[in-house]
Amino acid sequence: MGNGLPEIAPEERTPLVLALLDIIQQQREAIQQLRDEIAHLKGQKPKPQIQPSRLEQAPSRPPAAEDEQRPGSQKRSKNAELTIHREISVPVPNPPAGSVSLGYEAYVVQELVIKAETTRYLRERIRTPQGETVLAPLPAEVLPGLHFGATLICFIRHQHHHNHVTQPLLLEQLREFGIDISAGQLSRLLTDNLDVFHQEKEDLLPAGLKASSYVGVDDTGARHQGKTGFCTHIGNEFFAYFESTDSKSRLNFLEILRRPHTDYVINDAACAYWRRQKMPAEVLAKLTQQPRAFPDASAWRRCLWKLAITRKWHVRMATEGALLGSLIAHGVSPHLVVLSDGASQFDVLVHASCWVHAERPLARLVPSSEEQRAAVEAVRQQIWQLYQDLKAYRQHPEPARRPSLVARFEALVGQRTDFPSINSAMQEMRSHQADLLRVLQRPEVPLHNNTSEAHIRDYVKKRKISGSTRSDAGRRCRDTFASLKKTCRRLGVTFWAYLQDRVRGLNQIPCLADLLCHRIAHFQAA
Repeated sequence: MGNGLPEIAPEERTPLVLALLDIIQQQREAIQQLRDEIAHLKGQKPKPQIQPSRLEQAPSRPPAAEDEQRPGSQKRSKNAELTIHREISVPVPNPPAGSVSLGYEAYVVQELVIKAETTRYLRERIRTPQGETVLAPLPAEVLPGLHFGATLICFIRHQHHHNHVTQPLLLEQLREFGIDISAGQLSRLLTDNLDVFHQEKEDLLPAGLKASSYVGVDDTGARHQGKTGFCTHIGNEFFAYFESTDSKSRLNFLEILRRPHTDYVINDAACAYWRRQKMPAEVLAKLTQQPRAFPDASAWRRCLWKLAITRKWHVRMATEGALLGSLIAHGVSPHLVVLSDGASQFDVLVHASCWVHAERPLARLVPSSEEQRAAVEAVRQQIWQLYQDLKAYRQHPEPARRPSLVARFEALVGQRTDFPSINSAMQEMRSHQADLLRVLQRPEVPLHNNTSEAHIRDYVKKRKISGSTRSDAGRRCRDTFASLKKTCRRLGVTFWAYLQDRVRGLNQIPCLADLLCHRIAHFQAA
């Protein structure tokens, strides 16, 4: 049987024996995870992940013939899009007498000029005939109150937020370039006087929620001041929004969604939510006496206290509904789809689940026998065949195909094997049937959450490099520039050009929220 277990005859493999084998395998996986964690804490390497043999894989595609070019490999002029900043004529040195010039041959060289440049402005001071003293103003390109130029400030923020260069390394780099700057000055350039950027980031979320038909969501760990915290991502193929908080829950997620508003609203959306969550009739009657709005958390708590709603579960459910009511009251569609990995805290509005995450429990199973291995592979094959057909449906929706796709899903999750672990995974998929088949009613919604996974991966990379944040300003800046950088990339705006535009106050690049709404409207109209 392998794995150090004795061979068990087929006639002895009763359901009880198979269930025990599954438990043994789960315990082994848990023990190995603990061993890996201990090795990590000791600074040792965990057990290596050995990849399966590639010998039985299909051979790779043979190389193309010499006269056959692969797609995208066509030659292009390397200098066609270059801007020539200066042109230098290079004559032939000491030509022989009687030589005749045949013109010049172009040879283009690109260079990046990195040097410290310090300018001293001598500002004239005069005394007017009226006795007043006047000091000459600084040129427009000098940023008010700063002794560092705009390009230097953009470079610092680009290196830190885009290239994930830590502050100590960035300080060392700047000093090697000849910039006289202290650690405190560098920190202030990265965290202070950034209201323009923070406001632009805050405008992204309400604009994205109102203009989009769906958003993908995900979260990851984000330690702050030595304590466990979380960062929530909300976005799609047009924008990305990051927000770090001390906890993760449905309450926390709704509080993020309704930003920048702070009110709590009792309306039809809130009442419908309470009914779906099976709020007790007596509590529901107290809350629905009349639709009301409360300006902030203090006013909402006073309302609950006056209504004698004090049980923890009732308070949480009532608050979730009021937050959802606020979200709808401020223009977010109740039909907005929230696509997630299946985590319960994201199950609000219209929920959709990721197929990749739904199949993952089967992919992670370590079979204890060849029979179980074959059963796992058979079920996974059925899942991905159905997935491909749903993908084809999404590209060309045909309502007549919905009943057959639903029937195939029900047959898939309704089958039973001799292995409890497989049956448990199928039962879990059955419980999320509506979320996994959301594409049948909303073909614009992807079948997977890969976009959110990709967005948050860059955030995780920065967390691994820099560790936890130490100040509230630092945490806010990390969220702000992660959101702006990813959104710029999605909207086709280079982050460097964006920084230059905003730091210099040019505002030639439109507000990202406006660009986002325009891009989504154009996409939906196409």
